[in-house]
Amino acid sequence: MSNETKRALTAEDLKNVEVFSDPQFIQDGSGYTFVSTIVNGKNEYESHIFFQSLHKSEPAQWTFSESKNSNLHISPDGSRAVFQSDRSGIPQLYLLQLNGGEAKQLTAFKNGATSPVWSSDGSEIFFQASLEENDDVTNQRELTNDEQKKEQEEKSKKPLVVNHLKHKSDARGFRDKKRAQIVSFQLKEKTFEQLTIADTDHHLEDVSPDGKTILFSANLNDNEDYELTSDLFLLNLTTMEQVQLTNGMGAYGNAQFSPDGDKIACFGHEYSHQGATINELYLFNIQSQEWTCLSNHWDMQLGDTMIGDTRMGQSTKGPVWSGDGKHIFFLGTDYGATGLYQANQAEELQVLYKNDNHVFGFSYNASDGKFILGISTPTNPCNFYLLDRDPELQRLTNGNEDLLRKVALSEPETLTYRAKDGWEIQGWILKPYGFEEDKKYPLLLEIHGGPHAMYGQTFFHELQLLAAQGYVVLYTNPRGSDGYGQAFVDACRGDYGGKDYTDLMAAVDFVLANYDYIDEGRLGVTGGSYGGFMTNWIVGHSNRFKAAVTQRCISNWLSFYGVSDIGYFFTKWELGKNLLEDPAKLWEFSPLKYAENIETPLLIVHGEQDLRCPIEQSEQLFMTLKHLRKEVEFVRFPDANHELSRSGDPDMRLERLNHITRWFKTYL
Repeated sequence: MSNETKRALTAEDLKNVEVFSDPQFIQDGSGYTFVSTIVNGKNEYESHIFFQSLHKSEPAQWTFSESKNSNLHISPDGSRAVFQSDRSGIPQLYLLQLNGGEAKQLTAFKNGATSPVWSSDGSEIFFQASLEENDDVTNQRELTNDEQKKEQEEKSKKPLVVNHLKHKSDARGFRDKKRAQIVSFQLKEKTFEQLTIADTDHHLEDVSPDGKTILFSANLNDNEDYELTSDLFLLNLTTMEQVQLTNGMGAYGNAQFSPDGDKIACFGHEYSHQGATINELYLFNIQSQEWTCLSNHWDMQLGDTMIGDTRMGQSTKGPVWSGDGKHIFFLGTDYGATGLYQANQAEELQVLYKNDNHVFGFSYNASDGKFILGISTPTNPCNFYLLDRDPELQRLTNGNEDLLRKVALSEPETLTYRAKDGWEIQGWILKPYGFEEDKKYPLLLEIHGGPHAMYGQTFFHELQLLAAQGYVVLYTNPRGSDGYGQAFVDACRGDYGGKDYTDLMAAVDFVLANYDYIDEGRLGVTGGSYGGFMTNWIVGHSNRFKAAVTQRCISNWLSFYGVSDIGYFFTKWELGKNLLEDPAKLWEFSPLKYAENIETPLLIVHGEQDLRCPIEQSEQLFMTLKHLRKEVEFVRFPDANHELSRSGDPDMRLERLNHITRWFKTYL
């Protein structure tokens, strides 16, 4: 069916998108597992594990409960699999016999269990559990629903005593006495053993091939509360001796042992450009205790920093070792796309697969050297493909086939333009649904958050929805974005509202000069987080836009410093000064200072539980504009944090989109 005969995408279609993640080859390479996430009939997210043989077109579903099932790992002998599921109310670990039968619950920890990893002989499963100091892992019990409700009610009646700088997190809420610890479960004896005890969060990275050592990341420094570092440690499971591998100066993770256990590959950096530092690929020789940076000359962001609004579930980003230990595989973020790359120990980089799309995850099979790639494109949310060292991919799935048969999606046109100072900037433009050459259409400028992230060649429901509503949609990667090298991503620090602002204005000028179907009298702008800051900044410095929507924004850097979960370091990192060092400078960077200049009708959208950009940022802006009798409206979303647009409650995500489209329809 051609786009001309398909219907326009709707906001409600957000609930019809099936999202794939976490492809994992089984040992013999004959098939793979993956996770599929949908919005079910109860308007709740539901994730299931599927298996697909490479010789069959249809995958088989392995889990069925109305819950979130994920993080499956097959035992070394291929007979069993461990996975995590919240079917009992909170995430716990389950064991599934692959020759048939129901999954058996392994853990009943009060605060749940996650991230399982098998020992090399299949006798143990290592995992993470949230524990308090005196918790006994040999005597854990899940609370009933009534007990959980009672505990929450009692907690709500008690004051929260705060004595840490890091006392809140947008992802986890307010700090309590629980820490992520690493625990082992011996399957034969059915016994648990707690392996870490320090008063900090521990993240299980890998288990050595001989099963005698685990690799984890944590900050065990005395000044942990004032630092953002994450070190790598080896824990000898016989002597329980811990050895710190990194120097306490950086952030390291995604670490994996080589097949012979002699080396470790990981991503990391030492904050050379603070929050704008791109990842490097490091190699650690366990015998010589020497570190080598393999990526010194690549100038590319390692991993996947693509922005979208339908990606759910984790997927491998690397590094992953080849079977012979000679190569390391990983994803890289580059010029609006992500691809699969290979490096050797001579620091040579090779592209294994890269196209105008988003590789969001991969799995490697050491027995035959094949890969499963998870790929999203602007007009296809997700599918899995087989890569057999051949540029031609073999598609394995037909994700969202029914939806894509019915709805028309806009294929983006890539554009490149020159900024005011001559820098080259990449962007994209979406034509509206039912586009006709001789018509004029309103334009919406979308601005991404971060700012150190990247728009690119991935499915983005919000962008497609706005095109379906009849708008030309322009989205770009101004300086400060990932994907264009270290100097580019660092270029907005200390200059918010400077050249990043003129980059965006130059994009609008470029498309108005080169696309005659755009109505320059009907321009709108929107963005979230940093994009919300920039939306506020734009309408305070230009009246060329006739409507604006600012989402989870920053309006006042003076207060942001003390209320955001990251404000105490992010303010200095991005603007160059903390509150007490130069409050006048922070006020100069604050859109609130320029509120009197705002003439653009402004819709303010914010989650009430946002701890990253707290709602007081929007409250200050709304109250000021309302007091000035400006055209402004404020929409507050209860129980929503900073992730509202990406993983928030499905109904609230739908309401958000409806408010945005209503506002632009009213004023454009």
